[in-house]
Amino acid sequence: MTTGKKLTAGDAELTVVPQDGCRIASLTVGGTELLRQGDRYGAFLMVPWCGRTENGRFRNGGVVHQLPVDAAPHAIHGTGRHTAWREGRGGTDASASYYFDLADPWPYRGRVTHTLELGENELRMTLSVEATDDSFPAQAGWHPWFLRNLGRGGRDVEVEFSPAWQEERGDDHLPTGKRTEPKPGPWDDCFGMPDGVDVSLTWPEEVRVRVTSPSEWVVVYDEQPEAVCVEPQSGPPNGLNTLPRLVTPIDPLEITTVWSWERLG
Repeated sequence: MTTGKKLTAGDAELTVVPQDGCRIASLTVGGTELLRQGDRYGAFLMVPWCGRTENGRFRNGGVVHQLPVDAAPHAIHGTGRHTAWREGRGGTDASASYYFDLADPWPYRGRVTHTLELGENELRMTLSVEATDDSFPAQAGWHPWFLRNLGRGGRDVEVEFSPAWQEERGDDHLPTGKRTEPKPGPWDDCFGMPDGVDVSLTWPEEVRVRVTSPSEWVVVYDEQPEAVCVEPQSGPPNGLNTLPRLVTPIDPLEITTVWSWERLG
């Protein structure tokens, strides 16, 4: 079993596993686990792209690059989740930073850094992508698997948010480029929140978690019975092609998110 580093603040405890993609393996509040357990779950990082990239291909200027297809026919969720990260300096009992250098199969050189700051009532995280020399399009975000039910005899989680639009999803699971009125779930969909991501997950009479980010993009996935995913990210799925955000040596990509919680009942 892979072990990780524990961060603690008050009665909140987080376990991060740098050698397994810097995945957050556990987040407990008052001894109650909030994340689905298992090697594929917890909360993993999506970098240097989020969601599916169409047919595993993206263009940078006049050059077309091919990524490994791991969600046929597409490439999904980046290479960071398959990479061992290294711990940075300056960590405390409640904070840590990690990094890795971009390498094959990603075709450009750069560095990705993830910082975590755990408080008694919140978790603050920042992901950054820096280019070493050549500029390139990139994305970054988080993919947490919040438990649908906390297993203490309470009710299932309720998800509340007010997006401005929903990206229409095609049969290939990619946005078609058309924006629609938000529709009821179940979802495996990307939404636009131009004033910033703001999603509440409420386990009635137990706990409420609020996921916020200055970014305007969030994917919500609730098609599995065990968990619900609320994924703040810097662009939509297939954004390397449809909405490229160029990372240059003097202009890194940075995205932040805060997960805050309160007890209920």
